[in-house]
Amino acid sequence: MRPDEMKNKKNAEMAVLAGLMLTGSSIWYFYSRPPAQAVRASTVAANYKPMKVENPQIHWGRLKEAQNTEYKPSPRDIFRRDLPAPPPKPVHVPGPGDSDYVPPPPPPPPPLQFPLKYFGEGKAESGSPRAFLTDGDTVHIAAEGDIVLGRYRIIKINHRSLEFEEISSGRQGTARLEDEGPPI
Repeated sequence: MRPDEMKNKKNAEMAVLAGLMLTGSSIWYFYSRPPAQAVRASTVAANYKPMKVENPQIHWGRLKEAQNTEYKPSPRDIFRRDLPAPPPKPVHVPGPGDSDYVPPPPPPPPPLQFPLKYFGEGKAESGSPRAFLTDGDTVHIAAEGDIVLGRYRIIKINHRSLEFEEISSGRQGTARLEDEGPPI
């Protein structure tokens, strides 16, 4: 063997020896100490002071009361963190005769009905639209802004509907085009 190899072999043996000594000393250290739980238990027992009890007798009345207590479950779910919703508060709805009663508003007037039938639409030579209206036998031709039957002003004429206003009340309404179909 060469001197290099001998030196390497000696270094390896020394490293193994150091490792074994370290392992042995750590095993000896941990097994020679008392367990930590035993030390903790002995200090707790040494610091124990019994409670001062004036009457060490069993309280039979309290025991009987606890045994006769009836379990009443609460509405709370023990498996949920949040609290249940509070019970709804009663709502006071004032009625007729109450001091805070407000009567309901009157119902709205019925929709405005146009007394004539809108059956067609056309254009004059000037290009303004004209509405063809009938009340059975009489045909009326009206332009936008005209007054019909002395009560209704024509506001807008288009090919599907006619917008009108009742002059006396200012209410507005719409009359749909009524198709009679082809003549027979």
